[in-house]
Amino acid sequence: MTSTTSLLRFATAGSVDDGKSTLVGRLLHDSKSVLADQLEAVSLASRSRGREGPDLALLTDGLRAEREQGITIDVAYRYFATPRRRFILADTPGHVQYTRNMVTGASTAELAIILVDARAGVVEQTRRHAAVAALLRVPHVVLAVNKMDLVGHAEAVFARTAEEFTAYATRLGVPEVTAIPVSALHGDNVVEPSRHMDWYGGPTVLEHLETVPVASDPSADPARLPVQYVIRPQTPEHPDYRGYAGRIASGVLRVGDPVTVLPSGLTSTITGIDVLGRSVAEAWAPQSVTVLLADALDISRGDLITPTATAPATTREITATVCHLHERPLTPGARVLLKHTTRTVKAVVRDIPSRLTLEDLSHHASPGMLTTNDIGRVLVRTAEPLPVDAYADGRHTGSFLLLDPSDGSTLTAGMAER
Repeated sequence: MTSTTSLLRFATAGSVDDGKSTLVGRLLHDSKSVLADQLEAVSLASRSRGREGPDLALLTDGLRAEREQGITIDVAYRYFATPRRRFILADTPGHVQYTRNMVTGASTAELAIILVDARAGVVEQTRRHAAVAALLRVPHVVLAVNKMDLVGHAEAVFARTAEEFTAYATRLGVPEVTAIPVSALHGDNVVEPSRHMDWYGGPTVLEHLETVPVASDPSADPARLPVQYVIRPQTPEHPDYRGYAGRIASGVLRVGDPVTVLPSGLTSTITGIDVLGRSVAEAWAPQSVTVLLADALDISRGDLITPTATAPATTREITATVCHLHERPLTPGARVLLKHTTRTVKAVVRDIPSRLTLEDLSHHASPGMLTTNDIGRVLVRTAEPLPVDAYADGRHTGSFLLLDPSDGSTLTAGMAER
């Protein structure tokens, strides 16, 4: 089967003061995705600051603290549409201490826009954002070289920045980089082509967002259904109903499929699939479904239902690339909780073999710890076996979080290796 979608999930990232919120605001404004009352509220707030025109950054910097400080400190989600495609935008923070929020925003993105100031070029935070996009395997990356008006719309400045970033991203394994020169403040190459940069013949930001290919065939991926809830209504109409509800993480499930439940290894056959209260013959990611099986198995939240032919192996030893997100360092021997899909188990960090150095992409062996925003490799042993895919094969079932067992706070985001 072939599935196409008109929905694009994308994330934005950039250093503080690179104009990212202005770019997003310009994108929403010029694509006519802003309601009249929203624009009026922004215009009033802008006039109170002594600005004649609307400060478009206020369309996304929604938190009061952000407006007072002039920085974005949270992930702001925006939903908008054009005649050609629907969009879910995750506007992530630029400040280094909020890199963890970019991990959140880009974890489900199909495209990332990384913004740089044309005057400053590629800086450390740019490299960090590129590394996060590469680790999360975001398939499409846009380099938006902003504030071109402040460098005289010079083609040489844009070319130099684009070449440096593309070379760095390629070394990280980013599959595709599209560089676009923009001036978010004036709208150049955001929605409409720039009259000041006739040397540029590529797409505008919106044109690229509308045309970048994101359709995929879910049947090409192994099916995975993490169980969230067991439904047993026990009503006179359905005295024997036992359904296993969850969101399909990948692939296609069909009535008649032989399936295995992990980590127990129990097997059965799908006898029914309910979607939005009606029975269907098949369902695919990312639909939320209730699956009925031929056998009354002992299945609970945290189990994984998968076709027997493509069932992953279970393991208690996970080697992964991680981004450490917490202020408290991660050290070998740390006892943590590991959350994988809908299952949470006890675990211990057995080793931290290396830490990535962003400047030259070298690996510092045996660093002893990972501190906030560090990217490195870890070896984790879990108390119970888990059906973990390689992150390269499945972003949902190949990812996990390490949590603090005392308060449940998120410590580290991990991407399992093969």
